[in-house]
Amino acid sequence: MSQPLSNKIQSLPVSQTLAMAAKARELRAEGKDIISLSLGEPDFNTPDFIKNAAIEAINQDYNSYTPVDGYAELKEAICTKFKRDNGLTYQPNQIVVSTGAKQSIANVMQVLLNPGDEVLLPCPYWVSYSAIATLCEAVSVEIPSTIETNFKITPAQLEAAITPKTKLILFNSPNNPSGTIYTKEEYEALAKVLEKYPQIFVMSDEIYEHINYGTKPFSFAAIESMYERTITVNGLAKAFAMTGWRIGYIGAPDWIAKACTKMQGQITSGTNCIAQRAAITAVLANPSQIQYMVTEFEARRNMMLDLLSKINGFKLNVPEGAFYIFPDISDFFGKTIKGKEIKNAGDFSMLLLEEANVATVTGEAFGEPNCIRISYAASELQLREAVKRIKEVVS
Repeated sequence: MSQPLSNKIQSLPVSQTLAMAAKARELRAEGKDIISLSLGEPDFNTPDFIKNAAIEAINQDYNSYTPVDGYAELKEAICTKFKRDNGLTYQPNQIVVSTGAKQSIANVMQVLLNPGDEVLLPCPYWVSYSAIATLCEAVSVEIPSTIETNFKITPAQLEAAITPKTKLILFNSPNNPSGTIYTKEEYEALAKVLEKYPQIFVMSDEIYEHINYGTKPFSFAAIESMYERTITVNGLAKAFAMTGWRIGYIGAPDWIAKACTKMQGQITSGTNCIAQRAAITAVLANPSQIQYMVTEFEARRNMMLDLLSKINGFKLNVPEGAFYIFPDISDFFGKTIKGKEIKNAGDFSMLLLEEANVATVTGEAFGEPNCIRISYAASELQLREAVKRIKEVVS
């Protein structure tokens, strides 16, 4: 029997982070003791003050369809948050609440991109950026970086990548997978280039903004010349340990917000009512209320850098935010370990899964083929055991 799937879905790659997580679950079901460091999911519970807000919403009988772009009270709260944390002035008509930041990103790309448009992706980039561009029949153009440059691109690289077909560039700071944070001065230098090309829009993914270790992230839209061309994406999954609540949002020019609402209205409609009511409490909360998680992540980062630095062949930088280590492991390429030839990062990541029972993600999925991503959103005990296993396999 034929399986006439669309060309669009057949051209879409499988998410490597989700694929590795599924493989880890499969091996665990077979009885193997797998330590999964592949998913970007905090191992904390959602804070009680947020859970209590959700319980209150249930008791107040919030159960009906919500406005497509989000409750008015939540959009007001998001405007307050943008002003407080980012120095950005948005009005409620510029806010759209979606089912996670991934939908926010997809909405924006679908309303801006036409077939053949080019999307600039500073490497490394989150796996779904290029996949969503593919769904829009746009062309992804990677701008490479290395661990020596702390995974940052330069204004000269940006200028060289721009063509008449360039429509959108995606920035992500703090970055997934590298943990890199662009400074205000670095963003301003990149903006100087973009000022010459008014047809190019910017999407600034700031989902990890509160998970930083001393370097405060800067919002691209805070650059005056870029405000009308920038879409700021954020959400609650990472900093508030609310991955399953599925709340993301954008601040954007009103015409883009209106188009995203139109798109969302035909796909998912409004986001979950209970999660939205809890989100009001979350976005209005002082970031100090989640500092205990950030402090713990920083301690784990320091521990992991210390442990991994003792493994020959691991080249490290110091991530300034998020909860990932992104080591360059290209020294292992061309070697045979445990009878397996290591030709690329994918081979190395699979080696760790099969021989060390540790799940990571190949850097190829993020546009950086010399690296692997290791999440330290796990307990200290698990992290220490994982590095011990990795060291035993590659030594």
